[in-house]
Formats: sequence, structure tokens, C-alpha cells
Amino acid sequence: MTKSVIHDPMFKFLAVLSIASAVGLQTWRTLFNNFAVEVVHLGGNHVGIIQSIREIPGFLALLAIFIIIFIKEHRLSALSIVTLGIGVGITGLLPSYQGLILTTLIMSFGFHYYETTNNSLTLQYFDQNTSPWVIGKLRSFGAATNIAVGLFIFVVTAFLDYRMIYGLVGVVIVVAGLWGLSRNPTRVDIVPQHKKMIFRRKYWLYYFLTFMAGARRQIFVAFAVFLLVLRFEFSVREITILFIINNVINYFLSPLIGKAIIRFGERKVLSLEYLSLIFIFIAYATTDSRIVVMVLYVLDHIFFNFSMGIRTFFQKIGDPRDIAPSMAVGFTINHIAAVIIPALGGLLWIIDYRIVFLAGAAMSAISLLAVQWISHNIRSHNLD
Repeated sequence: MTKSVIHDPMFKFLAVLSIASAVGLQTWRTLFNNFAVEVVHLGGNHVGIIQSIREIPGFLALLAIFIIIFIKEHRLSALSIVTLGIGVGITGLLPSYQGLILTTLIMSFGFHYYETTNNSLTLQYFDQNTSPWVIGKLRSFGAATNIAVGLFIFVVTAFLDYRMIYGLVGVVIVVAGLWGLSRNPTRVDIVPQHKKMIFRRKYWLYYFLTFMAGARRQIFVAFAVFLLVLRFEFSVREITILFIINNVINYFLSPLIGKAIIRFGERKVLSLEYLSLIFIFIAYATTDSRIVVMVLYVLDHIFFNFSMGIRTFFQKIGDPRDIAPSMAVGFTINHIAAVIIPALGGLLWIIDYRIVFLAGAAMSAISLLAVQWISHNIRSHNLD
């Protein structure tokens, strides 16, 4: 299976563009705060607004459904990478608050639309016994890319300014996107996709699990690192080391998670994720140990990769014609949490930081109960 998949034109296409996407996002994340403070001279309120604006394209992922009426989906993927590269590349040329808002939006539209089409194309072109491995392999490429980008920036910041780094990385990404535009990895045997918005009652569990996964991810992104820095006084160097450890582990582990989904099924793998998260979030709320919280941070990051099972679950219950519109709808649902959770969690943090993580444990328990319906949903689909 592995050899045939690796030589599949669509796998090569998605691998190159996924690496380019990871390069763009990781460069933006790594440089953003320093660039915003040192060059643009922004305050926390401005940075917060920009971070919120960055999530807008995630809400607008639904528009991809209508764009593919006019543009083939694989071309939209490549154009999204070109857009991402342009957004990153011109960031250093517009060192102002308004300029950073504009370049962030351009970058974010490229990233989010690529992720939407990437999910869709993976489920369309690889069957139920292959897609989990493909998703895991693409994630491992992303982890390796993140490490490489970190090392690259660490080296080049000694002799290149922000404008040069952004520009150089942007050019590389645009070249990758243009390469994608020159490829045609499609096959004629693929089921044509609906080019309209799709909401179906039978997909309720997919929608619910997607929203809960987004909520759980936001607690990790918005508050786990904040806890490490504020309460346990982790330095930038210590956070960086943890980041490298996470990516090294996930480079090797992500394909194995995909294989586990193929062997044991989505219900068992997702049950392990949510059961583990209950204890992880409770431990976040109760531990006073720096060592323990470091382990929690790494485990938290590992279990996030288990969420690929939500997409492969949809592949088993969804109409093949619904994949593209449903991935766009799912991406929008996932991003609802990006607005709700940080704002609500910030208010709860003021009362007691423990409440945020105990809420995460409660959400994980609800998700654990919900995933037990997966087998029933799959059986019902097979009977239809």
C-alpha cells in the first residue's frame, strides 16, 4: 500500500503543497510577535485584534464550495499556496498596523483555503484503508518542516532583517504554488462533488465532534502555553525546546496514528484521545510541578493528532459527492470555537485559571460519550 500511495500523483501534489503551507504558517508564527513589537511597535490590544482577524478566513471557508464551481479543486489548492506565499512575502514591506492586518488576511486566506481543499482531496483520492495513513504522513511532513523552519530562522536572523526573511520565504512558497498550478494530479474515476452548501442531519455527529475538537484545540493554543509562561515561568528557550520535542515526536508518530485508525477504527482511537484528555486537563488544573506540566504539554500536542479520525469517520458515513462541501462546512464549524473559547476562557481565567482546564476536561468527557455513537452511525450508513 505504502509504495503505491507514495507514487500517486495526488500524494506527491499534496505533499509538496503541505510542506509549503507549513513553511508559510510556521514562518509567520515564529516572526509575528517580534516583528509586531520591534518593527511595527504594536501593543497587546493591536496584536489581539490581528490574531482575531487571522481567524476570519476560517469562518469563510464555506466560500470554497462556490469557488470550485469556477476553478477545479486542485487548482484552488495551488492558488491558495500562491496566496499564502504572497501574504508572507509582502509582510516585511508593509510595516504598519494596517499593513499587518492586510498581509495577515492574505496569508490566512491562503492557509485556510489550502487546508480545506487538502482535507477534501485526501478523502476523495484515497480510500478508507489508505486516507488515515496519508493524513498522518502529511502531518509528519509538517512536523519536520516546522523544525527546519525554526532552525532556518534561528540561523538567518543573525544576518538578514525581517523584510529579507519574509521575502525569501514568500518567494519559495509562491514557487511551490506555481509548481502545483503546472500539475494535474487528478483522475477521471473520482466522484464529482456537489458545488453547493451541504448540511445533512445524518452528519450531526461529524459536525458535533468537529466543533468540540476546535474548542479543545483553542484551550491548548490559547491557555496551555500561557499557563507555562505565567504560572511556571518558562523561558522562550524552554518553550522552544518543548516545541522541537513535540515536532520530533509527531514526525514519527503521526503515520502510526493513521495506521492505528486503519487497524482499530475511529471509535477506539478517538475514545483513547478523549479519555486521556480528561486526565490531562485535570492535571493542568491541579499540578504544581514543572516536570509534570512539560509532560502534559507534549502529551496534549500528541493527542491533537488523533483528531484526524473525525475526518476519516466522515469518509465512512458521507456521500462521496458531499466530501468537498462538508470539509468546508466542517472547517467553518471548527473555527467557531476560535472566537468563542478564547474570549470565554479569558473571563473564566480572571476568576480562577483552573476553571478553564476543568471545562476542557468536561468537554473531553462529553466528546468521549459522543464518539461511542460512531459505530452506530457507520452501521446505519451501511444499511442505507
